[in-house]
Order: sequence, then C-alpha cells, then structure tokens
Amino acid sequence: MTAGPDAYTHAAKLLHAGLLVALPTETVYGLAGDARSDAAIAAIYAAKGRPPNNPLITHLLAPEQAARYAIIPDLATDLMARFWPGPLTLVLPRRPSDLAARASAGFDTIALRCPDAPWREGLAAAGWDGPLVMPSANLSGHVSPTTAAHVQTDLGARIPLIIDGGPCQRGVESTVIRVDANDATLLRSGAIAEDDIAQITGPLLRPAPDGPLASPGMLAKHYAPQAALRLNAAEAKSGEIFIGFGPVHQSPTLSQSGDLTEAARNLYRLLRDLDGPDVRIAVAPIPDIGLGAAINDRLRRAALGR
Repeated sequence: MTAGPDAYTHAAKLLHAGLLVALPTETVYGLAGDARSDAAIAAIYAAKGRPPNNPLITHLLAPEQAARYAIIPDLATDLMARFWPGPLTLVLPRRPSDLAARASAGFDTIALRCPDAPWREGLAAAGWDGPLVMPSANLSGHVSPTTAAHVQTDLGARIPLIIDGGPCQRGVESTVIRVDANDATLLRSGAIAEDDIAQITGPLLRPAPDGPLASPGMLAKHYAPQAALRLNAAEAKSGEIFIGFGPVHQSPTLSQSGDLTEAARNLYRLLRDLDGPDVRIAVAPIPDIGLGAAINDRLRRAALGR
C-alpha cells in the first residue's frame, strides 16, 4: 500500500489491534509492532524467525519521548540534539515504564531511535502515539530490505500490511552507540560515520568480543545472501559476478564515482538482485573510512562461512 494518509490510518488500526506493519525508514524497511505489547513483540520474533537473544530497537515518534523510557546522560542528550531524527540508535539505562519486558531482551538497557521517516507524522495524525519495536522487515539473517518489494519477498505472506515509501535513502542500518555516563561505545557501525559521532563523544570504545549481544547486528553471520561472497577482489574469477567500486569498474557497481553514500544505498539492492544458491560474487575493495566502515562490516558478516 503506497504511503499516505489512508495507509497510515490502516497501519494505526492494525498496530492498535496488536498486529504488525512494515514501514519504510531512511535506513531500511522495518517490521513494526507495539513496543508495549509482549504479544506483538513475540509475533515479530516469530515472523522473522529471529533468535530470542537478538535485541530489538524501540522507535519513537518524537525525540522528547526518550526520557519516558531511559535515563539520559548529558552525552546522550548531545548526540540526540545532533543526530535525531536520524539513523542513530542509543543504548541507554532503562527506566521503569510501560514498555514490554521483551523490548529490551532481558537487558537493563533499552535501545532507542527516532528515525527521519514520514510515518512518524503519518501515524501521529492517524491517532497512534506509542513506541514501536522495529527490526528490519526481512527473514532473520537475510539481506536487509531497502524496497517494499524486498519485504514482500521475505514476509509478504506473514504480515497484513507493507507500506511502500519507495527506496530507502541511506541503505544501511543505524549506527548503534551505548552511552554510560561520559563513555560511548560503538556497538554497530552504520549510516552515521564514527568520525562524525566522535566529534561529540571523543574516541569511541569497543565492546568486548565475547560480550553479550547488546545490540542488533552483532551476530557474527548476518545480512547474508545465498550467494558465496569473496571480498577485496581485484577482478572476478571464472564463474563469479563482480561488484565494482570506483571509476575503473563497470556495472554492476556500488558506485562508479566512488561515492560511499551511493555505495551504501546500493549495497543490499545489489546483493538481492544478484543472489542465488549457486551464485558466486566477488566484491571490489571498499575504503574503510566513513560509511565504508559500515559497508565493510555488512560485507564481512554476509561472507562469513561462505
């Protein structure tokens, strides 16, 4: 259903009934349910086939709602002022509230984001004002969806409504930062570059490699196509499809101009378009700077064990 007032009215009715809706964001399409309902959250895990220890992000309609659900250190306030609404998720100490217990997967923290997405105003106008848990709208472990057609392929038979807002502009998931008093830890690289965040936080810490899954996107193998991936390739070997980057490479390419923003936007689309059980894909080197860090993170997790 195309995004617009009628679609958001229908979505609000479904959410009030405890059902699920796929919504477009600036990063990827998300599978939304009422964050105050354990039953709705259980339905999300079931629809996606998501591991129960993989946490969720609670999405807010307005930045000021964050104080209802979390203790907000001054450093987090600065990050919210700079990057919200937008593709930044903050993991913060959880405050007692009406959020369902499963919204934080048993942690004493809660992951919050206020996305830069039209559905916030659309749902509010339709009478919905609650928080939404919203992981990517795909089967668990698969390549994330950046169009409504991608959602239809993975979940179309499992959910009652997909709102089509066109292709996502960012194309990779939000950056996830845990804030503890004056310390900030990078839990997941994403659509906001680490250097931009570090201008506010100072150098970012890293989580212990054997620590708990404190954020979505921390599973070793994730964002995975059926195809076998070979990374940092100079050229294709026999039988491989080559995904290029930069002016020396022709289509298919993440960005012929070498633009990392364009590459991030094209990453999941290309992996889905080229995918297949007997397909082998070679990917050109991507500079590990700025958004390149998030792109390389997704490619490494997609290629693991292939």
